[in-house]
Amino acid sequence: MNIFQLFKNLRPFVRPYRMLVLITLILTLIGSMMQQVNAIVLDRTVDAINALIGTEFSWNQAARILTIISIVLLGKELLSALITFAQNYFGERMRIFVSRDLSQSVIEKVLTFRMAYFNTDQNATGKIQARIDQGVSSLSRTVQNFFIDLLPLFTSALLALILMFAANVYVGLVALGIVPVYFWITVRQARRLKGWRREMRGYLESKSQGIKNIIDSINVIKSFNRESIEAGKQLDLQNQVTANQVKTRRVGFYYNGVKSFVKQVGTVLVIILTAYLVLAGYPGMSIGKIMYHVMLFSNVVAPITQLQRIFDDMNDALIYAEGFFDILHSDSEVEPSGDYRPEVIKGRFELKDVDFTYPNGTQALFGVNMTIEPGRITALVGLSGAGKSTIVNLLDKFYIPQNGTILLDGVELEKYDTQYLREHIGLVLQKNHIFDGSIEENILYGKPDATHEEVLEAARKACIYDQIMALPRQFDSKASELSGGQQQRIAIARMFLKNPPVIFLDEPTASLDAIATEQIKNSIDAIKKDCTVIIISHSISQIIDSEMVYALQNGRVEESGNPDEIYRKGGIYKDIIDASARSLNIEKIARTVSAE
Repeated sequence: MNIFQLFKNLRPFVRPYRMLVLITLILTLIGSMMQQVNAIVLDRTVDAINALIGTEFSWNQAARILTIISIVLLGKELLSALITFAQNYFGERMRIFVSRDLSQSVIEKVLTFRMAYFNTDQNATGKIQARIDQGVSSLSRTVQNFFIDLLPLFTSALLALILMFAANVYVGLVALGIVPVYFWITVRQARRLKGWRREMRGYLESKSQGIKNIIDSINVIKSFNRESIEAGKQLDLQNQVTANQVKTRRVGFYYNGVKSFVKQVGTVLVIILTAYLVLAGYPGMSIGKIMYHVMLFSNVVAPITQLQRIFDDMNDALIYAEGFFDILHSDSEVEPSGDYRPEVIKGRFELKDVDFTYPNGTQALFGVNMTIEPGRITALVGLSGAGKSTIVNLLDKFYIPQNGTILLDGVELEKYDTQYLREHIGLVLQKNHIFDGSIEENILYGKPDATHEEVLEAARKACIYDQIMALPRQFDSKASELSGGQQQRIAIARMFLKNPPVIFLDEPTASLDAIATEQIKNSIDAIKKDCTVIIISHSISQIIDSEMVYALQNGRVEESGNPDEIYRKGGIYKDIIDASARSLNIEKIARTVSAE
């Protein structure tokens, strides 16, 4: 990305604040004019004082000159302070607004992406977060640099250069000749550092992802005493970051020294040339012009002292903007959606010759055929990796199959409006996300406009009501402070509150105790009437309670039928049920219950 492309991409975010831009530009012009006052006053002062030397002047004349100078300079400083305040305020206000809009736009964009986008190493959570944070930070600094720092400096430099040419064309040419030399050095520096800055972006994304992985895995790390291994991984990455920073700083300091020398050469040339013109009696040249030209040249080269910092920020923006705008402009990653919105969704699914491969290249389903009827429970069973959760992901349109067709109530699933479809689906996973907020807010996620009484009823169905009421703040308690099993019941209550016609349950009671599991099972049985319920479970009680079972192995449907039928046939389903019974020690449990 080049500077033109950068500003082209930023333009839609700056356009709503064009009034702030106009105000900032006007203040910049006024402020730049004020920057030249010191040079003009000093020129006049030196010449006026010099004219008094060697004459029989009165101290009143000197006092009058000094009084005028003091009033002009102090008045100018007061006005400059007000202008600078207004300029910084309006410029910073614009930067803050642009930063807010950039953040909100990319968040809204990410929320539209299909699930496959997030399942690649390149788009791991920590890397996406770093890409967004660094992009917003560098782009907002670009707005600040341009409107608050760079524009005033270069406007002041241009005015100073015009005044130098007006005073003497030769002095103006000397000042003008220094500027391209400095820019040439700066461009060379930028090209030298660009590759290293791009490497740094990758290191920072990996570092952010690494820290996230450590925090997410802290229990496992500590239980295996692997702190030193994880610390070593981070140390290797830190060493790469450090080496990159050292190289970048070394080259930066070298070029900064060269530019500082060039700046001083220009100052010396201006002094020598002006002094020569004064001594040679060149028209319009006086002693005051020496100070006048030196101060104007300082204004000309003032951007030079700030340009490298701004140029560094600009180069960072060019690099980080690539990742940021790649996200913002990734229209191909937007989740597909049709426009079909039927008045009623009955919940009859048909899968015909469905193949599916994940973005990492792993094929999860091979020619799957199944029919899921409404108003009854369909169980998907199989060993880990058999493709059970993949089928649920396809039915919820998280992914699109590569081959085959999925129908819902006789209409291709791809034709459904995705948001409308999911409004009619309830999904409970083995591990559900609990949002930051109260218990009631988390339950309300299932139906934001539900009443408090509806929330209470959903909690009762999920068998969590009594435990919530025992808390000091009851439904206002923080949901994140609940145990894992309690959080699972909050997720189930969320689904009960939504009360959709289609329910997907992926190990919904895996983290619950036996009594809670039985209670939840009874609640699910109570709402399954007129609902399509698809359950993935290793619980025998939930499997044999279903009306239809599909047994999967290695991404293929091996057996199907009601629980009794396919058990008598023998095969993978019978193996799973028998193994589950043995693991639960069913025979001993039965003897114990019988003896009681």
